[in-house]
Amino acid sequence: MKNFIEEVTWRGMLHDVMPGTEEHLMEQMRVAYVGIDPTADSLHIGHLVSVMLLRHFQLAGHKPLALVGGATGMIGDPSGKSTERNLLDEAALRHNQNAIKAQLSRFLDFESDTANAAELVNNYDWMKEFSFLDFIRSVGKHITVNYMMAKDSVKKRLNGEAQDGMSFTEFTYQLLQGYDFLHLYKDKSCTLQMGGSDQWGNITTGTELIRRIGNGKAYALTCPLITKADGTKFGKSEVEIFGWMLTVRRHTNFTNIG
Repeated sequence: MKNFIEEVTWRGMLHDVMPGTEEHLMEQMRVAYVGIDPTADSLHIGHLVSVMLLRHFQLAGHKPLALVGGATGMIGDPSGKSTERNLLDEAALRHNQNAIKAQLSRFLDFESDTANAAELVNNYDWMKEFSFLDFIRSVGKHITVNYMMAKDSVKKRLNGEAQDGMSFTEFTYQLLQGYDFLHLYKDKSCTLQMGGSDQWGNITTGTELIRRIGNGKAYALTCPLITKADGTKFGKSEVEIFGWMLTVRRHTNFTNIG
């Protein structure tokens, strides 16, 4: 078992990590996931560091999960956004999911029969039958509005950085992402969620749900964001140049890239 935390630290890929994560990962093979928003049929350069986290996680002997947010993609994550995004229908999201998996397969081993083979999951599969009443009764009651309001992604939108404020739809996003972590904790023994530094609030909501509902312990790790010259992060609205990275992948050993 390789020391994953040590590996990503010297590569400059670590932004924040919850105390105890390194020790937890050194005990045995663990499962971690990264969420990917499927609102386009291609990854972009902003995904690069989190995808490489999954790759190094697998190379360290652990099992990576790539979560395509088919359900949360219908809502839109407010983190780092100043406006609410357009929503997609299920057919478009399924198309995007298949395209994203094809790209991820260039970096992750989905096909082997090893214990740490990568998996792709879609949160729409477990959220589509979840009624609103069931969700607020079984999940919503465990997280207070005060807790949710304290998150940076919420405070920035409510303090005037957004022209139109924040809809209730986007406000509930962190609960949905937190429930994803709880579901994967129960169903896949997933104990670590990784993502960009802007995801820390959403990820820790998941660890809190696991503590309160699952009576368990889970961990969080974030990486630095790749930003544009003006300091804002790359998104689907920018030119998507991840296809170029896939071309380079055919000729480059990505294990040497940090």
